[in-house]
Amino acid sequence: MTSLTPPRTQPTDPADHHPAGTHNRTGSALRRQVPAHRARHRRPTWLGRQRHSGAAAMATLAFAGGVVTANWLTSTYGLVPVGFGMTATAGTIAAGYTLLARDWVHKIAGRRVVLACIAAGAVLSAVLAGPTLAGASAAAFAVSELADLLVYQPLRRRGFLRAVLASNAVGAPLDTIVFLSLAGFPVWSALPGQLWVKALATLIPVAAVLAARALLRHLLRPSRP
Repeated sequence: MTSLTPPRTQPTDPADHHPAGTHNRTGSALRRQVPAHRARHRRPTWLGRQRHSGAAAMATLAFAGGVVTANWLTSTYGLVPVGFGMTATAGTIAAGYTLLARDWVHKIAGRRVVLACIAAGAVLSAVLAGPTLAGASAAAFAVSELADLLVYQPLRRRGFLRAVLASNAVGAPLDTIVFLSLAGFPVWSALPGQLWVKALATLIPVAAVLAARALLRHLLRPSRP
């Protein structure tokens, strides 16, 4: 009498479907795979490197050019009224934007490039504005760099704008006092106007950046059905 029970089949080993060693190698390869976004970060494309170099060049020119412009304006026009009965050196507004450009260079190119820009700006300023203003400007930026080292560097990971505002709030009074003292201007009568103009030169671009970010977020926000 023939049994109707179906024959038992042996459990299939997954390794039988792969040549010897292929399964292990495939699993190891999968474990070693690097996510695509990490791979792109580790190996920037040619276009990404070109954009970074272009941004670094723009920041460097803006910083060095701002130093020279501020010193030339001050040597040409001296103290000028800035409202509310206050006075400031004519190059103060350019100096305020220069502090922003300095932090931009820090972010993109690093401290060595910042120091090189200060040196280049001092040399050009000595030719265009005289050695006294050039030396005072270089000393003031050296002091601001010390403040930057203590304030901007620890805060930059928490946000560029926050670090910029904190760095300028500490560095602006210090470098202003050093500059006015060495350049031969009355320190305490010109200090309020200097700080007023530098605050405007810092807050206006920061407000513009924040407004542009908010507008972009609004425009790129997906529409709700």
